[in-house]
Amino acid sequence: MSALLLAGFLGLGSASALAAESAPVTSANDSATLVTDRDAVGPDQHLRVGLRLQLKPGWHTYWINPGDAGDTPTLDVTADGGATGKGGPIHWPVPVRISEGGLMSYAYVNEATLPEDLVLKGSSGTTLHAHGEWLVCAQVCIPESGDFTLTLPASAQDAPEGAQAALFHKADAAMPVTSPFAASVSADGVLTLSGKGLSAASVSQAWFLPQDGGVIDQVADQKLHVSDGQLTLGLKFLKSAHRDKPLVGVVVLKDAAGQESPLQIEARPVGGAASAPAPVQADQASGAEVPTGAGWLRVLLFAFVGGLILNLMPCVFPVLAMKALSLAKMGGAGRGMQLQSALFYTIGVMGAFAALGIVMIGLRLAGSAAGWGFQFQSPGFVVGVCWLLFLMGLNLLGVFEVSAGRLGQVQTGGGRGGDMMTGLLAVIVATPCTAPFMGVAIAGALGGPPVMGVLVFLAMGLGLAFPYILVAGVPGVASRMPKPGAWMGILKQVLAFPLFATCVWLLWVAAIQRGVTFVALTAGGVVLLGFAGWIYGVGQRRSMLEGGRGTVAFCRVVAALCVVVCGAALAQGLRAAPAPVAAGAVEAGVEPFSEARLAELRAQGKPVFIDMTASWCITCMVNERVALDVPSVQEAFRSRGIVFLKGDWTNRNAAIAAFLKAHGRDGVPFYMYYAPHQEGVVLPQILTPGIVTSTIGK
Repeated sequence: MSALLLAGFLGLGSASALAAESAPVTSANDSATLVTDRDAVGPDQHLRVGLRLQLKPGWHTYWINPGDAGDTPTLDVTADGGATGKGGPIHWPVPVRISEGGLMSYAYVNEATLPEDLVLKGSSGTTLHAHGEWLVCAQVCIPESGDFTLTLPASAQDAPEGAQAALFHKADAAMPVTSPFAASVSADGVLTLSGKGLSAASVSQAWFLPQDGGVIDQVADQKLHVSDGQLTLGLKFLKSAHRDKPLVGVVVLKDAAGQESPLQIEARPVGGAASAPAPVQADQASGAEVPTGAGWLRVLLFAFVGGLILNLMPCVFPVLAMKALSLAKMGGAGRGMQLQSALFYTIGVMGAFAALGIVMIGLRLAGSAAGWGFQFQSPGFVVGVCWLLFLMGLNLLGVFEVSAGRLGQVQTGGGRGGDMMTGLLAVIVATPCTAPFMGVAIAGALGGPPVMGVLVFLAMGLGLAFPYILVAGVPGVASRMPKPGAWMGILKQVLAFPLFATCVWLLWVAAIQRGVTFVALTAGGVVLLGFAGWIYGVGQRRSMLEGGRGTVAFCRVVAALCVVVCGAALAQGLRAAPAPVAAGAVEAGVEPFSEARLAELRAQGKPVFIDMTASWCITCMVNERVALDVPSVQEAFRSRGIVFLKGDWTNRNAAIAAFLKAHGRDGVPFYMYYAPHQEGVVLPQILTPGIVTSTIGK
């Protein structure tokens, strides 16, 4: 009997020990649990809770200030049951410094416990519910999270320390203590500690960890000088720093024996320095630097050049072909008409860019991860553009005219409205493409003040419209264009076929997004809209030749009904369950992108090539055909054992959006190559076989 009692007592002791730690949340990189310093709770118990992270070798997580890259861990704890309460802020042990690639990180390695205080109200047992989020990094960074539950029984009095109390003692030993020394900082970044006990014998090394980012150059050397009663550290303020505010953080003093003493300081500013104007500031959403002040001139220039290069992107070719017709018409037009055409085309382009920028900035402010070309991730938008281009092709073929005029007259754009519509259409079909220089510009636009963001998008629009402005505005250029004649009618009809080819491409995109049934609906809409355009043209001709109002009205009503039916069918198709075709799923030698797979390959020391693409991005498709899917490049991949990871952004994908944003991009194409055990190299957005092979051969 005594043996049974002893066994039962030991079993209860084991259960009590386990009660101080929750079930783990594990990944390939770490294991996370919720721990407490007590195994039970007494009346109105003061409890300490913490997020315990056990990290695999080579991985780290971050301090309250992650440094130049990273993210701050969070832990939200609530207690319910007989005793209730809510956890306070995390108390932060002093981290280690990791300097790599010109960046500084403040991090925890191996194992870390991040404690909070939890004051309970009540005299019965309690159940803790916690949600934690943290970022773990090695060669790549992976956001992780976990939900934890821990039930603690009631104790008649204050419960003693439990099985996990040692974790909290270890964390306390790494906590900074309030500095006994007076602290000040000058406008030129000299941090001074003054007081008894400071000397060259007691301090051999020292460094400062700022509590907030965006204050000092964290990787810059901190020059130390120690004399009796005083210590100075030379810091390099960023131009964005508010030098008239106290400098808060931790100074770590290290003696000759290697003993470290972390001190929490709040250094008062001396010298009356005012805040310097800021060329850069931190984007709160991504941690990336966002230009301000003079830095915006560079971003605006990049936006203009990026818009200018968009004219060379394959996606814009169909619309530029239409503008070629307008340019040809300019050869015989007066200078006033030339300037007017350029003006209204530019208004259409810049207005469309401004509207697109406002929508993207608004979505970002609302928390969405919308990126450049995001609208093409909507099947409804893809189909709408397909139908619009098909109708424009019919118009170029003369099936109907967009404006009234004498029968047989060559219509090249419909006047001011036609020029503005052409500019709008150019922007619509240009947005799947990302030209060189646009990545920096878009990142700045989405991360900075909304007004500046809209100006960046307007600069891109000006760049796209600039060649047309140049032709119209420079005397003599338009006059050298071929003179109008009968050949223009043939050219007008020929230009319908690039638009029809674009419709075929959009049908393919719709198939990938929603499946073949949705494509059948889209194709049926094409037929119905073709009938609508034809009967509308019949009405136009009848009106011009015979003036039959009844017939004209009938034709217009029928055409309008066809458009309504198409809209209703599209709405019904969008409500149906999608059956998308996975683009690239059967490609030999290609794996789908994921952060976990990338981390696994990097840990194994394998070279990796990443292709972030989308079916609606014509530039992506062209790069694949001319630079990636060619024998020389494929052989280079095979001979070097390079793993090809493809991220398909045709449909919305939060993981791909996060990866792009982490690398300062908001659209595709995006290419990156990781050599074994080295940092990634970003390739240009326009590829050639030589660019790819030279990059992977370095």
